[in-house]
Amino acid sequence: MPSRRARRAAAVLLLAAVVAGCSGGGTSTQGSTTPGTDASSGAGGPGASIAVGPTVGSLAPDLVLSDLDGKPVSLADFRGRPVVLNYWASWCGPCRDEFPALRAAADAHAADGLTVLGVLFKDDPAPARDFMAKEGATWTSLADPDGVGAAAYRVVAPPTTFFIDADGVVRGMQVGGMTADQIDRHLRTILP
Repeated sequence: MPSRRARRAAAVLLLAAVVAGCSGGGTSTQGSTTPGTDASSGAGGPGASIAVGPTVGSLAPDLVLSDLDGKPVSLADFRGRPVVLNYWASWCGPCRDEFPALRAAADAHAADGLTVLGVLFKDDPAPARDFMAKEGATWTSLADPDGVGAAAYRVVAPPTTFFIDADGVVRGMQVGGMTADQIDRHLRTILP
């Protein structure tokens, strides 16, 4: 059994990850095979990191979740197309802030076959559906009521986004909210 000090340190790191994930501060990994990202922002000490997986350069784990209408959707169905897999929640400020940039990217690169898939992180379908309608988002969002999708990608807080190429390989990831420039930079690694 871990000591009380070790449990407390783990709790501080988890709290730092949650705060970093939903506070707008983002950490990006692109074109690297280094597992995880440094999301500690000093809270866990020098070199502390929160592992977010899968790693850049690895095959994206398949997901089979239901869309907001209950229809099963598999990530494998999108093989052959570049995919932006965005873990988000309607209650998350940075998620709400990045939505217009995601919508613009989806519209701008539709002819390139770009697919944006949202995965709800600890959110209910009704408010998510309402927010998507208000923002004019046309992509599919998937419900993850049991956290299976979040566990497969080791997501600890929204927004967390994975950029997956047509071969199903993760080419970039972002923990925290993204600007349009950050999205474009990541898209260059997965678009034809």
